[in-house]
Formats: sequence, structure tokens, C-alpha cells
Amino acid sequence: MTIYSKIVGTGSYLPERILTNQELERMVDTSDEWIRSRTGIESRHIAAPDQATSDLALQAAKRAMEMAGVGADEIDLVVVGTTTPDVVFPNVATIVQAALGIHDTPAFSIETACSSFMYALSTADKYVKLGEAKCALVIGAECLTRLLDWKDRATCVLFGDGAGAVILKPSTEPGILTTIVSADGQYRDLLSFPLGISHGFDRLRAGEPAALTMKGNEVFKVAVNTLSKLVDQTLEKAQVTQDQIDWLVPHQANYRIIAAAAKKLSLPMERVVVTVHQHGNTSAASVPIALDTAVRDGRIKPGQLLLLEAFGGGFTWGSALVRF
Repeated sequence: MTIYSKIVGTGSYLPERILTNQELERMVDTSDEWIRSRTGIESRHIAAPDQATSDLALQAAKRAMEMAGVGADEIDLVVVGTTTPDVVFPNVATIVQAALGIHDTPAFSIETACSSFMYALSTADKYVKLGEAKCALVIGAECLTRLLDWKDRATCVLFGDGAGAVILKPSTEPGILTTIVSADGQYRDLLSFPLGISHGFDRLRAGEPAALTMKGNEVFKVAVNTLSKLVDQTLEKAQVTQDQIDWLVPHQANYRIIAAAAKKLSLPMERVVVTVHQHGNTSAASVPIALDTAVRDGRIKPGQLLLLEAFGGGFTWGSALVRF
């Protein structure tokens, strides 16, 4: 008998503070028209000064647990995908674990930039399928605006903060049919944060400015080509055809990239979950936020076939074909 991991609950959380394009016009040399036409973004949410990534993750987790009808005592695995952990250690998953009152279970974080949730989902899927977990909490959460230079109009308009989560349980009915994750480090310099713990930490401690850097045109080209190949690989691995896909739930980085992925699947935009206009690129949080949004507003229904995919710095990428 085949055992699948199945998504039985979703949740998401966006910070209260909303930063609109009109506000950005007063902060940096840009315009609402420029941002909308190139990215599709209208606003983004900014975490409060006293909010950490784990705080956002905790709220999304609680909402997913509520939908799934599970208590903390049932969760036996916590995996968090994030690029912006609260601290170097302990990892974000253990902080969320403690806040929920979960004890003596695996809890770890995965960092693959915007693909971190897809990597986390793929990992938790294996745990459930192998019988190593009976109820997994998988989260994507970011405070990515902490990494921005608010004077760099090429990057500061793109990103926002937020969190999304899912609950996985074993099922004899099809759930996650397949996942693919991969990477190619030769592109590392196209999208990066230049300083860290073992590289440049002394400069950070000295207060040297550091911010996310991106070569936008090059990232766009590689992202579109890579995601196109990823779609083919995912469908082939699962032996599924394009016309069987009900919904594309993509990484919410840029409307043009989303539209290119939809075109590859011959999907009308009416069957693509688009939330980027509301919250910008929330990195690891964007796929689970989009998923939760479409589940709660009734677009995604039980039994439908979903393709989730993401692309991030590294470069890294990942996909999941899911029977909801």
C-alpha cells in the first residue's frame, strides 16, 4: 500500500504594516507606474521592529494547525524554510517548536533563499512517506526587508515580510505526488547578501553597511529558463500532462516570471494563483502564502491538482506536484 503525505491544513500571516508604492515614491527615486509595470507589485508588508521571523512563523503555524484540527501534542516534526533566521542559533524551527509547546521532536531550518519552503516541503514529505513522522509542520517565513538598502530602487521595491505554513499527514489517498529540488552555485553572484558569519562578520560588527544585491535582468533570464525546464521535469516525473494541472501556485517574485511559467503550462492566468501585488516577494514565504490565500478564498478545492514551484538565490529551485 502506497503512503502519501497529504496537506491537511494551510495558514499564513502578514505583518500589519503595509508599505505602498506611493510611500516608496517619497523614499527613493521610483514611481508607482514603474514598479507595477515591471513587477506587478502594489504594496508589501513590513515586520514591526519587535517582530522576528519566528514570530511570523508562529502565527502562520497556528492558523494551519487550526484548519487541520491538530494540537501541538500531535506534531512530531517541524521544518522551517528561511533566509532570515532570528539568530545564528538556535534555529528558527526550535524557537517555533518551543513557542507551540512541542517537545522532543526533530526541528530544523533549511536555507535555500526563495526556494527554502520547497526544500522544506520536499524534506518533510520524505519523513512522512517513510513513516518517520505522523504530523509535520512545514513553514516558510521571512523578514527579508531587514536585508534591504532602502535607497536602492532596483531591490527595495521588490521584497516584503511574511510567513506561510502547511500541515502534512500520511494518507493512502494521493497527496504530494512528487517533488524536485536542485541548485547551481555558478550563479551565486547574481543574487546575494555579501556578508555573513564566516565571511565578513567583523565588517558587520563594525557597522559596515550591507544589503541584498541583485543583477535583475540576468536573474530574470535564468529564472524563466530554469522554471521552464523544471515544469517539464516535474510533469515527466509524475507522468502527468499539462492539461491535468488545475492550479499553478508559483513563487511570487515578479508578475512577468509568473506569466512566463503559466505560458509554459498553457494555463490561462485565471488558473494561476497571483498574490505578488499584495505583498511583493516574501521569499520562502511566498508559495505557502499564495497556497493558503487560494485555499481560504475557495479557489483551490479538494481533489484538484496543483503545481507549486519556486526559484531563489544560489541559484536554487524546487517544485511539488500536489493532489489537494
